[in-house]
Amino acid sequence: MLYIVATPIGNLKDITLRAIETLRQADFIIAENPTHTAKLLRHYDIPKKELVQFADHNEQKVLPKLLEKLAASHGALVSDAGTPGVSDPGFRLVRACVEKNIQIQSIPGASAVIAALAASGLPTDKFLFVGFLPKTEPKLLQALEEARATQSTLIVYESPQRISKTLQSIAKAYPSARVVVARELTKLHEEFIRGTATEVATALQKRVSIKGEIVLLVSFK
Repeated sequence: MLYIVATPIGNLKDITLRAIETLRQADFIIAENPTHTAKLLRHYDIPKKELVQFADHNEQKVLPKLLEKLAASHGALVSDAGTPGVSDPGFRLVRACVEKNIQIQSIPGASAVIAALAASGLPTDKFLFVGFLPKTEPKLLQALEEARATQSTLIVYESPQRISKTLQSIAKAYPSARVVVARELTKLHEEFIRGTATEVATALQKRVSIKGEIVLLVSFK
């Protein structure tokens, strides 16, 4: 049995009672970063568990053994923050479990994508999440055009080092597009910056530095 357990994206109070119960009862925990997850378990007074790392660098090596363990016992999959499988290698474990007919249960909870969309003020009826945008401008604009053509709100993760450059590219192609930068969601310095692509790009250019985790949203309607 594989449990997919969502963990907080910032504020440690944002975890469900069911998630805590599942982590307590699991025979072992599959983590992107075991050190980070160990701190999380200590915070919630969850007894020590066997922690198995499943990340980009070792997934092929550990996957066969993980499938054997999951066929005979209960494991909980967690990411560093939020819902596992969203822009992290966890989805490949889930897919392998489906192929092996290993039972799967999803324990829902925090998601940066949904948290940002809900408070953005942009249309929520149709959205397109693409993880991280391509680094080259032509491919970036292709993703934007796909969202514009389908009248979807585009949602992406972006690094603080790249956000200004990304916004400049968006502003050059679609200056009047509606943009929201959601920064440090659920944390002490949570911030939403809203406006046209040109306005938001200009506002961020004036900042000496930009820090924290960022969700970027773009709407064409």
